[in-house]
Amino acid sequence: MNSTYFASIQTSILNSSTITIESWFIPLDIINIISLILVIILGALFLFIIIIDQACHTVPVMLVANSCLAKLLFAIDLLAMVIWSLKNDVKQISYQDALCIFRGYFGHVTIAAQLHSYLLQAIYRYITVVYPMRLFWQRKQVQGFLIGLSWVCAFILAIPNVVTGEIQYNADNQICETPFRLSFIIIYNIIYVYFIPMNGIMSIYVKLILYVKEINKRVTPVNTVSRAQRELKMVHRIVVLVLILLILGVPYTIFIFIGFFTQPPKYHFRISLTFIYISLVFIMITLFQFTDPVRTYIMKKLKRQSNIIAATTVQMIEVR
Repeated sequence: MNSTYFASIQTSILNSSTITIESWFIPLDIINIISLILVIILGALFLFIIIIDQACHTVPVMLVANSCLAKLLFAIDLLAMVIWSLKNDVKQISYQDALCIFRGYFGHVTIAAQLHSYLLQAIYRYITVVYPMRLFWQRKQVQGFLIGLSWVCAFILAIPNVVTGEIQYNADNQICETPFRLSFIIIYNIIYVYFIPMNGIMSIYVKLILYVKEINKRVTPVNTVSRAQRELKMVHRIVVLVLILLILGVPYTIFIFIGFFTQPPKYHFRISLTFIYISLVFIMITLFQFTDPVRTYIMKKLKRQSNIIAATTVQMIEVR
């Protein structure tokens, strides 16, 4: 037992080394931690409201809840990364812990699940408008199965990052991630994580726009037109969420592109991921704004609370 303990200590010493810590590392780590904690709190609150409010127990909200769950798990994984990074930065060491590779793998799983969850929402909205009589695809059981299938695919499709050994510990950035360079695995990730869901979402958005324009030209029942316009608005909101991630993910994209030709800047992960953390905060706030049943629940609670406060104030004044 003593020999095993000594061996583990020796391995830890060999795997750790002193590194140069820039003055902005720790403040940036703290900002990132605050951002991710805020995302986690908002995500947990969002899911809690969906669970307790009967008005939220619908297929559209279930699909939104899936997107929120993916963001919540992604934020938890990133928070674990940043906490470990802060710990190493404070100690001024580089050290790869036992869960480092898993955190990198799970990060790929959750970001893929998040973007594909948006695609599931867009597909559901499209079917509801264009094929309203195909009720089979609108059932909770079917959409629940598709949600589960999307998560299974996310876990399976992220495995090549691990088995190829591409998820590596980057000491300068204190993270286990796939290096930015021209490689099969980077192209593979771009296609299945980003290109497929985003291309699908934009295609559905364009098709719905054309469909709404077409039915407006024909003699169509008012309720059909209004439903199509409502669902188009919902898909537009999905596009907005994706655009927030894309816009704040520009530094990440630029560094990937640079990696195709030369070595990216030394601290490219620290810089680019900070923008991703901030984007998650904006996405979560926007999700509250865009999900009508959740927003309605919050407004009712706030109104009720304000009425209670007003009534209490009036009673106190009358007593005086």
